[in-house]
Amino acid sequence: MQRVIKLIVLAAAVVIALPLIAQNAVAQTGAAQNKPNAQPIPEPPPPPAGFELDPALEPQVTIRKRGEDTVEEYRVAGKLYMMKVTPPGGRPYYLIDEVGNGTFARSDGPGQNIRPPMWVIHSF
Repeated sequence: MQRVIKLIVLAAAVVIALPLIAQNAVAQTGAAQNKPNAQPIPEPPPPPAGFELDPALEPQVTIRKRGEDTVEEYRVAGKLYMMKVTPPGGRPYYLIDEVGNGTFARSDGPGQNIRPPMWVIHSF
């Protein structure tokens, strides 16, 4: 009877120890695989022949002080399309010409004027 109990205890110890041994072996193998084989990132290829950036299409930014506010004016090809106004100690806001007619609408930042569509799917 004692021999059976000893065999049961030994079997239970093996059942408990076997997953722990396997987990340790996997962890060591994973650690060996995670060793850094870092290599530097290659330089990007040069632009294609004949490709030149048009400086007239690059945005031009002019920074001015109006009273205590700092105003950044963004122009493309000389046309003002956006202004970023930063009041002292406050959050900046944007004045954007969305249509291109010189009328500026205020926006408190990207994503502030997003309105999800709200359709009535079913009413009771």
